Amino acid sequence: MTTTITPTRPRVLTPARTTATATRVLRQLTHDPRTIALLILIPCVMLFLLRYVFDGSPRTFDSIGASLLGIFPLITMFLVTSIATLRERTSGTLERLLAMPLGKGDLIAGYALAFGTLAIIQSALATGLAVWFLGLDVTGSPWLLLLVALLDALLGTALGLFVSAFAASEFQAVQFMPAVIFPQLLLCGLFTPRDTMHPALEAISDVLPMSYAVDGMNEVLRHTDMTATFVRDTLIVAGCALLVLVLGAATLRRRTA
Repeated sequence: MTTTITPTRPRVLTPARTTATATRVLRQLTHDPRTIALLILIPCVMLFLLRYVFDGSPRTFDSIGASLLGIFPLITMFLVTSIATLRERTSGTLERLLAMPLGKGDLIAGYALAFGTLAIIQSALATGLAVWFLGLDVTGSPWLLLLVALLDALLGTALGLFVSAFAASEFQAVQFMPAVIFPQLLLCGLFTPRDTMHPALEAISDVLPMSYAVDGMNEVLRHTDMTATFVRDTLIVAGCALLVLVLGAATLRRRTA
C-alpha cells in the first residue's frame, strides 16, 4: 500500500516570513542610494520648489500644498515600488522565493512592510518640512496631515505592487503611470472642485482613492478638529490600499513569462 504525500501549502500570512521578506527588501534597498534618494528626498524637493514658485502668493501654497503633500508621496511610492518589484520578477528572484515555503500573502505583505517603512520616513520628512519650515498654514493638527500622507504613500505602494504583475519590463511599468495616476490627478479636485466637473467625471472621481486623499487633506486644512468626513476619507484610502494589496497577492504569478 503506497501513501501519496501532498505538499502542504504555506499559510496565507505568517508574521515571521513576512518580517524576513521585509528585512531582505530593505537590505537590498540600502545598496541602492539613488532609489533611497528618490523615495525620501524628491517629495521634499518638490514641496520646496512649490513653496517658492508661489513665493508672492503664500495663500496659494496653503490651498494646494496640503493636497500635494499627499499626492507627491503616492506618486513616488507607486513609481519606485512598481519598478523595484518588477526588477525582482524579471531577475527570477520572485520565482525562486515562491518555490520556497513562502505564501503569496507573506511576499506581498513583506514588500508592503518594507516600502511602508520607507513611506513613514518619507511622509514624516515631507510633513515636517511643509509645516515647520515652509510655513504651510493648516487649521487642524499636523499629525492628521501626516496620517493622510502616510496612507497615500501606502496606497502608492499597493498600486505599484499590483501593476507590476502586468508589466513585462521596467519601461512598461512606467507606462502604467499615465493610466493609473494621471486620471486620478486630474479628477481628484486639485485643479477644480469635483462638484463643478461634468457629472460623468464627478461620478468617476467618486470611485478614485486619490479624490478622498485630497478631501482628507482639505478637511485638516479647514477644520480644527477631526471631522466625520475626515474619518470617512481616511478609511476609504486605507481600505483601497488593503484591497489593492489583496488583489496584488491574488495576481502574483509563480512563473515569469
